[in-house]
Amino acid sequence: MTTARLPLFPLNAVLFPGLVLPLNVFEERYRAMMRELLKSDEDEPRRFVVVAIRDGREIAPTATGMPDTVAAAPPAERAPADGFGPDPIQTFHRVGCVADAATIRERADGSFEVLATGTTRVRLLSVEVDGPYLTAEVEDLAEEPPAGDEADEAGALAEGVLRAFRSYQKRLAGASERSLATGADLPDDPSVISYLVAAATVLDVPTKQRLLQAPDTATRLREELTLLRKETAVIRHLPSLPATDLTRAPTHPN
Repeated sequence: MTTARLPLFPLNAVLFPGLVLPLNVFEERYRAMMRELLKSDEDEPRRFVVVAIRDGREIAPTATGMPDTVAAAPPAERAPADGFGPDPIQTFHRVGCVADAATIRERADGSFEVLATGTTRVRLLSVEVDGPYLTAEVEDLAEEPPAGDEADEAGALAEGVLRAFRSYQKRLAGASERSLATGADLPDDPSVISYLVAAATVLDVPTKQRLLQAPDTATRLREELTLLRKETAVIRHLPSLPATDLTRAPTHPN
């Protein structure tokens, strides 16, 4: 199994392979990470590991998304492991996703706008707190493509998940069929579909984490089918739900 040591970026969110992650980086420990990544050659991938935090214990100014305004003053400097307890690896879920930062743009105040894409799943083996930011030794957690009967099952499950997702999307948005993603907007690879639906469905972090670390595509799709049917049934009996903007435009895997 291939191992590597990479910068570690904890978030109260789950990143999936193929999905785009915009980051707004304020904290000095993560600024230092971005400055180090900028030292690499432009032709080399600027890789770091995104890992979800257990129980939402860390609350930091660094967040996903690009805000309209930037804080006037930088936040207080924090040590690499601040907020993560005496043994940081216990604070994080053990399966994360490598992110490749295609864009790292430094603002005048020293903060960064970052646009990264999830690439591969990894398992955390250890976390180091020496240095200006956390690093982790990780091993690849490859997902082998299904073959034979497994491929047929994954394909059938993917079709069912897409149908269930469209029904869920329509219920959640209260939108007309014309406003929904069409088949032309969605991939046909079962593994890509499984990650895309996991990212686009409104679920809590533990549930998304469970989908990320599913052992194979068929298992992930099977769980998504159950979740989508359950969530759609719940929505049917509720007058409104938050976060409906997620369903008003197609979500692209890359």
